[in-house]
Amino acid sequence: MVMRGSLLFNNNRRTAQRFRQLAISAVGSSKIKLLLCFCIAFTVFLLLSRGSTLTEWTDSGPLDRSSSPGKGYAILMNTWKRYDLLKQSIAHYAKCPGLDSIHLVWSEPDPPSDSLQIFLQHIIRKNSRNGRQVELKFDINTEDSLNNRFKEIKDLKADAVFSIDDDIIFPCHSVKFAFDVWQSAPDQMVGFVPRKVCVESKEGKDYYSYCGWWSVWWTGTYSMVLSKASFFHKKYLRLYTNEMPTSIKEFVTENRNCEDIAMSFLVANATDAPPIWVKGKIYEIGSTGISTLGGHSEKRTQCLNRFAAEFGRMPLVPTSMKAVDSRRMWFW
Repeated sequence: MVMRGSLLFNNNRRTAQRFRQLAISAVGSSKIKLLLCFCIAFTVFLLLSRGSTLTEWTDSGPLDRSSSPGKGYAILMNTWKRYDLLKQSIAHYAKCPGLDSIHLVWSEPDPPSDSLQIFLQHIIRKNSRNGRQVELKFDINTEDSLNNRFKEIKDLKADAVFSIDDDIIFPCHSVKFAFDVWQSAPDQMVGFVPRKVCVESKEGKDYYSYCGWWSVWWTGTYSMVLSKASFFHKKYLRLYTNEMPTSIKEFVTENRNCEDIAMSFLVANATDAPPIWVKGKIYEIGSTGISTLGGHSEKRTQCLNRFAAEFGRMPLVPTSMKAVDSRRMWFW
């Protein structure tokens, strides 16, 4: 009887252990399923959010155009034989609030065709809203030089200049936010594309290297915002045209590079202040450009050291400040 009782006890014990294992397994399985469901839901949310932002810059819905006349900004767009990209860019930016005029820096050997001018004027009239007319002007240059990008524009009404390439699109709300930031610091450059100057000592002298986006990402600091997507005051066009050292402008023409670095030097030298990096979504609609050519970083490193010697110092000021529109961010 004792033996039989112990067997029953052992069987009951084994049964309890199996039940406990099954229960633990079921709980663990439920947790895994719950975690998987959460991951799937979060992934779907990210994809939907990403999908909405991918079409954000093509949105043709109503926009706030409450900026008063003379208080808006002018777009200064550099272009070169990419007419399809130029048409896309003009069609998009013509919708943006606060835009007063678009100035196309034209350095091609042939003047713009009548058909191109008529088409661009048409899409500007079509996309301008609330009776606001955006002025379009071609700034024709006889010499093919990257310095043309910063030639003084005598009849420019707006103080703010948004310098942009013809193959880059930013949503209108991002441009508007950058413009608002610039208005709080109109002497500084405010832009979307930061770059860093790295410094090392060689034989008792500072040697400067051009460091790209990954250095900015890794260190959280930057020294420039590139003029292919930045706001600055129109007075710097006059300073670049009339007071930039001739040797620097000749270097830019000969090497077909570094006009943006030269402008960053000029602004920093005048202000002793850093630029301001604005967070924004960038859509590159082109696939070619100077930055895609071999030896690009090495050439820009040469520019940094050459320009620093010309200015007699390194005027670029490093900073870690970043302007973020918290109204469009979940976490900031």
